[in-house]
Amino acid sequence: MSLIPRFLLRWWWLVAIPTLIAAAFALPALLRNEAPASGGFTTRFSYSAAQNLEAIPRSEGDYQDIWLSSELTVNALTDWITSSSFAEEISRRLGEQGIAIDAAALAGRFASDNERSVGQVFISWTDGEQLAQIAEAAIWVLNNRNADYFAQLGGIPATISLLDAPRVAPAPPPLVDRLGPVIRIGVGLFGGLALAYVAHLLDPMLRRREDVEMLGLPVIVTVPRR
Repeated sequence: MSLIPRFLLRWWWLVAIPTLIAAAFALPALLRNEAPASGGFTTRFSYSAAQNLEAIPRSEGDYQDIWLSSELTVNALTDWITSSSFAEEISRRLGEQGIAIDAAALAGRFASDNERSVGQVFISWTDGEQLAQIAEAAIWVLNNRNADYFAQLGGIPATISLLDAPRVAPAPPPLVDRLGPVIRIGVGLFGGLALAYVAHLLDPMLRRREDVEMLGLPVIVTVPRR
C-alpha cells in the first residue's frame, strides 16, 4: 500500500473533524439557498474631449493636430480621474449640493480607460441613489475643473462631450461571498489534512516494513499477522 492511502487510512479522523465542523457552519446557508450579500452598485459613462480650438495653433484646414490634441487630452483626463484631487473636487461639488461624502471615502472608487482615444469612467459605490449623484458630480468636475489641473490648456477648459449617460446597476456579489460555503468546507478539509500530516510526523511508532526501510535500517525478519 502506498504512503498516501496508508496516511489517510490511519489519520482519517483528524481530517474528518475540521471538515465536519466547517460543513456544519456552511451547510445551513447552502440548504436555505441564501443569496450572498450585495456587491453594491456600479455605473459607467464614456466621453470625448479636446482642447479648445482657440488654444491650438494651427494652419487653416489642418485637422491632424486637433485629433492629436484630443487623444492627448483624453489621456491626461484618464490619469486625473483616478487621482486624489479628482475625488476632492467631487466631494467639494457634492458638499455644495448638501451631500456630505468625504474625499477619502471616494478614493479607489473610480477607474478610467482611454481605449481608442475615448474616455471611459467606472464608478462603484454602496448606495445606488448616492452613486447617481456622484456620477453627476464627476461629469460636472470633468467639464468645469480640468483647466485648473493642466497648465497646457492655457487656462481655457477642454471641451468634454458625453457619449452616453451613466446608468446605475447592481454589482454582482464578490466571488468570495458567492462561494463562501464551499470555501469554508475547503478550508476545513485543508486544515484536517495539515493536522493529520503533523500527527504523522510526530508519531514515533514503526508499524510497517516500509517505515523501517525509510530509516535506512535493514529488515531481518517479519512476523505476519494471524
